[in-house]
Amino acid sequence: MDNRWKPSVTVAAVIENNGRFLLVEEHTPEGLRLNNPAGHLDPGESPEQACARETLEETAYQFTPQALVGVYLARFQRPGPAPGEAAQDITYLRFAFCGQLGALDTQRTLDTGIVRTLWLAADEIRAQESRLRSPLVLQCMEDYLSGQRFDLGLVHTHPSVRALQPPT
Repeated sequence: MDNRWKPSVTVAAVIENNGRFLLVEEHTPEGLRLNNPAGHLDPGESPEQACARETLEETAYQFTPQALVGVYLARFQRPGPAPGEAAQDITYLRFAFCGQLGALDTQRTLDTGIVRTLWLAADEIRAQESRLRSPLVLQCMEDYLSGQRFDLGLVHTHPSVRALQPPT
């Protein structure tokens, strides 16, 4: 049995337009929650590519990451799936990006579990803290509002991620 700790790597888009932030309302094991457009890093993609893909899948908007807002680590326990079963101990390593919002594909169906997209002001998000999927939603927004930005070059994706070459 492998007891190595393996956090789930996720990406999130912090998208602001005219003082409002794009969020998704989604079904979760904890009920209906608000989240950034976000999701898991898939094999063969860079964090920036994952962020663009997840934003499109969850909001139907094109998105181009232009800066890293921050890298975040958070842990929570989800109750066991059945009475008497152990709780799930989950840790997320999140790369949050801001960038350029592109066109909306009005014909695109939103990802499974996404109920709708919302544009909310910062104070509206703060007022709904109990509805946020993670405390990272609020932290990423606050860091963005404070002007925190890092060059995309800070996150390096080696070419082997996209096409693993056999050993020579």
